[in-house]
Amino acid sequence: MSASKKTAWAVAAAVLLPFVIAAPAAHADEGKDAKDKQPKPPATMSAVGGALLGKPGTQVRLGAGAPVLPKDLSARSWIVADAESGEVLAAHNAHWRLAPASTLKMLFADTVLPKLGKTQNHLVTNQDLAGLGSGSSLVGVKEKQTYSVRDLWLGVFLRSGNDAVHVLSAMNGGIPKTVKDMNARAAELQALDTYVVSPDGYDAPRQVSSAYDLTLIARSGMQNEDFREYAATPRAAFPGELKPGKKRETFEIQNTNRLLTGDFGVAPYQGIAGVKNGNTTHAGSTFTGVAERGGKVLLVTVMNPSSKEQHAVYKETARLLDWGFAAAGKVTPVGELVPPTSARTGTGSGTGPDSGSGTGSSDGGTAPAPGKNAPDASASAAASSEKSGGVGIALSVAGGALVLLAGAVFLVNRRWPPAGSGSRRRRSRAPLDPDVNP
Repeated sequence: MSASKKTAWAVAAAVLLPFVIAAPAAHADEGKDAKDKQPKPPATMSAVGGALLGKPGTQVRLGAGAPVLPKDLSARSWIVADAESGEVLAAHNAHWRLAPASTLKMLFADTVLPKLGKTQNHLVTNQDLAGLGSGSSLVGVKEKQTYSVRDLWLGVFLRSGNDAVHVLSAMNGGIPKTVKDMNARAAELQALDTYVVSPDGYDAPRQVSSAYDLTLIARSGMQNEDFREYAATPRAAFPGELKPGKKRETFEIQNTNRLLTGDFGVAPYQGIAGVKNGNTTHAGSTFTGVAERGGKVLLVTVMNPSSKEQHAVYKETARLLDWGFAAAGKVTPVGELVPPTSARTGTGSGTGPDSGSGTGSSDGGTAPAPGKNAPDASASAAASSEKSGGVGIALSVAGGALVLLAGAVFLVNRRWPPAGSGSRRRRSRAPLDPDVNP
């Protein structure tokens, strides 16, 4: 090779070699940068329920024979708890204040559901549907149409209908009052990471909750018979538009909880009995589920998985439920779900299952007076659905159909710790300051 050619090769090598060598390192740096850009949990968080729950990272105390936690968990925050005893079996950033999306509808239902008789009818006005966020999930409520309260709750639980939430809020005295009521209910439940701005969970500045709080809220809601029924209903008939001279038609709505109804790549989870899913741009995917197996009832909340796996929020929930059932009795709890403040005094807040407002009865509340609030046959027929649930019954899902497990006990009911427990001695704190940046 001539001297001139050798010189040319040397120059080319000198130019290209650094790029060849640097390429893998640059790719690695990009991956590291992407990981570093992921939000980090606060160094210190609320210690409600136990000191370990206020620490960032995964908290678990494995005993002899306990299975290790699933490796493929990508959620920013999650929790596994015994729904009956309130023991927290494991948690990851349990008190991280994050956007809740439509899982916040559990608090809406826990607050408002006991106040309205489910056979009460309401004629929807333009104002009832005002202020719905762009791109909101809707069940199909129409103005100048009449719906029963039961219809509307099915729309909330099955289709996560923000339109149904707005109508029920109007029946509760309006959006501002409902938001105030929800924040008061969160404080009563000691869900102190939670601050409500929009009752439907639509993304809003400063609106936050946590895996711990959503689990507390679900536990409270599941003590209400009607709440349990709606949460566990896979599909129902919803009223369509009533046209003059024609019988009112209905259309089927299906629950968006994929562990209840199944979907491509997601099998119905055996023993699932609700509760609520959510998804928004800011919140990502969120989900709280309750399931029963072998007489054990577990609650799992998963918030914002970063995995690219399809339906990651449901698959990570299922893995944590499987782990929880296998680990029950083999782990030392890392905390507890605290009782409502009223449980310490035996008083009710007026919105919960002990409020004496008719919750759990067939109609709830005061029977409607004859006239415009009286149920009619067509509305009752339109509200027909696959009823599931009831006091003292565990629910299971097999092959997409609900199966009643006779003799099994679904006791999320009023099982607060005894008076001498540490949770009762804890002082109540003020609700989350809305001016604190979460």
